[in-house]
Amino acid sequence: MTKKKKSKGKLALKIIGIFFAVLVLFVGITTLITVIGDKANTEKARSFDTVKYENQLVPKKDSKGNWTFTTDRDFKVVQITDVHIGGGWMSLRKDGMALNAVAAMVTSEKPDLVVVTGDIGYPVPFQSGTFNNKLSAKIFAELMEKLGVYWTLGFGNHDTEAYSYYSRADISDFYSSDDYKYCLFQRGPEDISGYGNQVINVKKSNGVLSQSIYVLDSHSYTDGDWFGFMWKYDNIHQDQVDWYKQSVEYYNSVNAETYKKLGLKADDTTVKSTMYFHIPLTEYRDAWYEFADNDFKDTKNVKLIYGTAGEGKKVVYPGIGDDNLFETIQELGSTKGVFCGHDHKNNFSVDYKGIRLTYGLSIDYLAYPGIYKLGSQRGCTVIELSPDGSFDCHPESYYQDKYTSQYKKENVTMQEVVPIEPVTEK
Repeated sequence: MTKKKKSKGKLALKIIGIFFAVLVLFVGITTLITVIGDKANTEKARSFDTVKYENQLVPKKDSKGNWTFTTDRDFKVVQITDVHIGGGWMSLRKDGMALNAVAAMVTSEKPDLVVVTGDIGYPVPFQSGTFNNKLSAKIFAELMEKLGVYWTLGFGNHDTEAYSYYSRADISDFYSSDDYKYCLFQRGPEDISGYGNQVINVKKSNGVLSQSIYVLDSHSYTDGDWFGFMWKYDNIHQDQVDWYKQSVEYYNSVNAETYKKLGLKADDTTVKSTMYFHIPLTEYRDAWYEFADNDFKDTKNVKLIYGTAGEGKKVVYPGIGDDNLFETIQELGSTKGVFCGHDHKNNFSVDYKGIRLTYGLSIDYLAYPGIYKLGSQRGCTVIELSPDGSFDCHPESYYQDKYTSQYKKENVTMQEVVPIEPVTEK
């Protein structure tokens, strides 16, 4: 080998050595920043004051192991969605802003239950700086535990990405551990698809069931779209629909027996319910397209209650497959309201063929580029469940004065959201 070739070989090795040294240094520094940042945001989550209730409802498990609240008054649910805590070194500031928003609204509303409809975590490395999706789960769980408010969740597509360190099973084990007494999350039946399929009941002091709260796992991606680049989202699976139907029928029979024991007569002993999950049903898209095609005016099938679609021309992103959940809901007559997240700027609530379909206001400061500067889409949804089985809901903007914060709120632009005619192609 000539001296010239040896020299080139040494130079190449030197370059490779420098590259790996820089890479190791970069990984070391970012890991250190992530560890320090995770500690800082965990400590921030624990720094919020505990919510002060006059008489907080405490749930107990029924004979089937499902959580049940007992009250003769209205039961308040607050829907939080798309919190998008990154948990890494790149998202420290925005994670803190998300914690602040959740804490301020939950503290003011004092709900009986918080239901998070997916995407608590956002472990997308080029925005968060980590693959560790348990960090975001821990930060949020610590916040809710310190607030002392009962809560549960349905998984979103980002909570457990294909490249995340921890699977849905792992994160399910984390949420259902004994470390978080206010978290009512349950893994759900082992023989049906997904994790976190559960029902939480509300009953009166006489034992009559007044409401059921169904939470379903709407899964994430499908049809080979492992990383979600093609927006091919999954649907609720048939075995989940069958489980929902069986649960409704079971609790209807329980109610009928209770009425009988109490000597009460009723024409209908159906337990009314609401349902919560992340990815919208195709009926959300069908309803909005029909409304938009009618010059944004009500139709025979669609009545706008409030809100609009703020996602631009790509209005609604439901699952790409078919499911019969909506038809089953109509058939059973139990569920009158469905709540989802996923499309962060959509905030409409419509009555579609007798079922109210509602988008929750999102929290997201991280996922959508520049969304931390905008405010019209950020808030929560308050759902009032009445003892007579009826319900109502309304959106609440985070930037109202009533939501006072222990930490300074950010300045945002409250953008005007104008309805845009949807397109049929995605």
